[in-house]
Amino acid sequence: MEPAASEPTSSKLPMNSETALRLVKNGGTILMLDVPRFTLIGIDTQVFSAGPNFKGIKMIPPGPHFVYYSSSNKDGSEYAPIIGFFVYISPSEVIVRKWIQQEERLVMLSEDEEECYSMAVKNLEFDHQLGPYGLIQFWDWIHISNYVTKDVIKRIEPIGGEITVTNEAELAETVPKTAMEKQLAEQLKNKRLLDTTKRACSPRCYYTTIPHVFKVKGVPKEELTSLNLDKTHQLESILMQNFAGEEDLLLGELQFCFIAFLMGQSLGAFFQWKAILSLLLGCQEAPFHSRSQLFSKFIKVIYFQLNHGLQQTHGNTSNRDKGVFIFMEDSWLNGDNFLHHLCKEFFSLTQEATTIDGNLLLWVKKLKELLETSLGWNFDRSPEDGIFGEDDEFAPVVVMPEETRGCEEMAS
Repeated sequence: MEPAASEPTSSKLPMNSETALRLVKNGGTILMLDVPRFTLIGIDTQVFSAGPNFKGIKMIPPGPHFVYYSSSNKDGSEYAPIIGFFVYISPSEVIVRKWIQQEERLVMLSEDEEECYSMAVKNLEFDHQLGPYGLIQFWDWIHISNYVTKDVIKRIEPIGGEITVTNEAELAETVPKTAMEKQLAEQLKNKRLLDTTKRACSPRCYYTTIPHVFKVKGVPKEELTSLNLDKTHQLESILMQNFAGEEDLLLGELQFCFIAFLMGQSLGAFFQWKAILSLLLGCQEAPFHSRSQLFSKFIKVIYFQLNHGLQQTHGNTSNRDKGVFIFMEDSWLNGDNFLHHLCKEFFSLTQEATTIDGNLLLWVKKLKELLETSLGWNFDRSPEDGIFGEDDEFAPVVVMPEETRGCEEMAS
């Protein structure tokens, strides 16, 4: 397995001998048979170019992972649309896929075949042809996938599990409205990602329906306007009807979408990611009263998403030139897009709140600083201060939960 030129790097979580031994015994394996040379293989935040002896990846930590790949022409200069799928790996589990040349894709084997190959892997017959999972990058992956559970994957993934933009051709023609979305669709077209001649369309992901306009039968127009200005009521309705009140499932879907969008180039995932952000950042009452804990976790989630996305965008131009990833292009994150407007309104709410959860304030500060530092966005009336000046008499009262008092969690 040959690392791609843009393989992510980090100084965190180095692999020591004890960790390596534990993962040799308990880590999972993805065996990939007959993968052609130069095929780009990705797992989580890591990308590799398949060498002549490549047979897969070993020592994968148990938990959720996103596997994705892009077939290449003979000299590795052009790439086909990315195909990806989520897996939830149990300790010592072996997952087997085989490359079908005519379809340029990996397929599952029969149970008997998979069992046979699994035993071969456990007997170390393929060990020298398996590349080790890079623990150096695992820390970043944890931060953007910690709410993606086995149940989240099963609930959202399409029939067959494959996520690819080639199943979403009509979205590029009918859904994009903003300049950012139009540019995304155009990039996909330019990179042959909407060529569906080789593969029939298959079902897309089962995302939660989030209406752009919230409607309730029998409610007067004036009250409906208020409900749409503050999306707290809509959030509560979605949480109860779709998630039985389990907040973490919504965060899991948000992370699922971000991963499928950034690593898998899924247009549908991008639109769902945007819809969830618009729903949560459009709430005015919930962040400070009924759902403070949810919003503390939510702001932390998008902080790590944007932090990772912006690092990849600014640090890996060679991959972008190859057309391997979409990345979070700077032009999508200019000062006139949906995320800037939503954050500006949300930050204004935190500034005007009379009380605010301490963890929520902490992560709002960190998110705001990230956007200002990385993108040059300015949300303050007084840019030299933080969200609030030290002696600002209008700053909200900070309410610290007992379990976090004195030990606020900071980003690693």
